[in-house]
Amino acid sequence: MKAVPTCCLSSLFLAGLAGPAAAQSSPADLGVGVELVLAVDISRSIDPAEQLLQRQGYAAAFRNPQIQQAILSGDWRRIAVTYIEWAGVGSQSVAIPWTLIDSAEAAEAFALRVEAGISGPVSRTSISGAIDFASTLFDGNGFASMRQVIDVSGDGPNNQGRPVTEARDAALARGITINGLPLLTNDAGGGWSSIPDLDRYYADCVIGGMGAFSIVVENWDQFATAVRQKLFLEVAGQTPPLREEVVQAARQSDCLIGERLWEERQRSWSE
Repeated sequence: MKAVPTCCLSSLFLAGLAGPAAAQSSPADLGVGVELVLAVDISRSIDPAEQLLQRQGYAAAFRNPQIQQAILSGDWRRIAVTYIEWAGVGSQSVAIPWTLIDSAEAAEAFALRVEAGISGPVSRTSISGAIDFASTLFDGNGFASMRQVIDVSGDGPNNQGRPVTEARDAALARGITINGLPLLTNDAGGGWSSIPDLDRYYADCVIGGMGAFSIVVENWDQFATAVRQKLFLEVAGQTPPLREEVVQAARQSDCLIGERLWEERQRSWSE
């Protein structure tokens, strides 16, 4: 399990700093330490057993005493979180609406709702669609904070919808930070949509904004630990240590690789 900071994305970092606030708040909005969108991939490459592992991992994180302490001792001593699921274009849904976590009891209740959900596999992978959808959720959500974060998990590159870099840049212009949870669980033969170095793709093409980072999951046994580590950093407003090899490899990903793989697959069907 590796942590990938956004050290390489200096221009995007500056764009995030220069952009306006992610959401227009009103005096009636409740102040929280962070507004966090958990955007979870449910595309067909993640089977039902793996979808269950995802839900169990997020639920375990909110039950973790260290996470609860970070929430209750941080800015405002509370956070707001929503859990969404996504796949292809038009396949985004709010599984759990914006929820205030201001106590251990509230964290447990949220964990129970995560565990109780049932997801069905959906075709294609539109990271751009997930970012665009998530970006709209901060407006009028009843909360206000200095940090709006979209936490995107996924096991493949964008292969539908507008280019992921366009969606990322639009979110950064709104002052939103995008963190990543790339799942390298399909690299050994996950089908036509899998790519090597998905962690580098996320670093180059997906994440961005103030303090953005990725936590890489190399196998499903690491998932719960990765989610817990990532949530702790997001609640605390921290970033993981710098990885030099990622700095050296910056800007080498083809951010349209998923679209190219889809085009190749379409051509193979027509031959």
